Amino acid sequence: MTTTLQTMRNFLENLAVNNSLDWMHQHEKEKKAALNHFYSLVQTLQSEITVFDPDIPMIDPNKLSFRLNRDTRFSHDKSPYNPTFRAHIGPNGKPFIPAGYYLQIAPQSHDSFLGGGVFGTQFPQATTMVRDYLLEHPQEFLAILSDPLFKKYFQLQGEQLKRYPKGYEETGTDIDPFIKYKSWYLQYDLSEEQLSDETKLISTCLEVFEAMMPFNAYLNKALRDFRFPERR
Repeated sequence: MTTTLQTMRNFLENLAVNNSLDWMHQHEKEKKAALNHFYSLVQTLQSEITVFDPDIPMIDPNKLSFRLNRDTRFSHDKSPYNPTFRAHIGPNGKPFIPAGYYLQIAPQSHDSFLGGGVFGTQFPQATTMVRDYLLEHPQEFLAILSDPLFKKYFQLQGEQLKRYPKGYEETGTDIDPFIKYKSWYLQYDLSEEQLSDETKLISTCLEVFEAMMPFNAYLNKALRDFRFPERR
């Protein structure tokens, strides 16, 4: 018997092999079924995340999920679709600021992962706000990184500068290396075993996301006054 999780991954695997507008048009029914399964998974995670993170609102999972369509205007790869199901469950929904909980399911397990924190470096104001907060509250951040539960699942990742950023001076303390980061994020890679059973996947997501919550909460305090630039 094919499970809902298998249905999602089978669709994505077929899409990866047959990445074309014609194929998608011919398999619209399978696409809708797979997407509905993914939305149901996201909704379940949303509901359970609110138990340990009350800042997460219940939002239509369709509004938390990213489109399969790719923007190919500036890419050499003209494949019209990204064969992955992706969603970001954050305090403001899909936007990555404030930090929330990211889920990516791909045909191959090595491309499937959970994430959190501040991924992008396209907003210099956000980077500055986090750096300033790190300098003001260094011990809280270091305590989060050294917590055994955090270390069980994560290692801090992010783009880093080779030199100390302009406008900042070294303090000679343990927080200094983290001021060189331009982004601060976490990634937990999902195994094939975890992706083979929906109950196991949901349990894993919730365990990892709960361990991630203090890290996200710290960054969101730093980014409390962040506003996205207005489009002109």
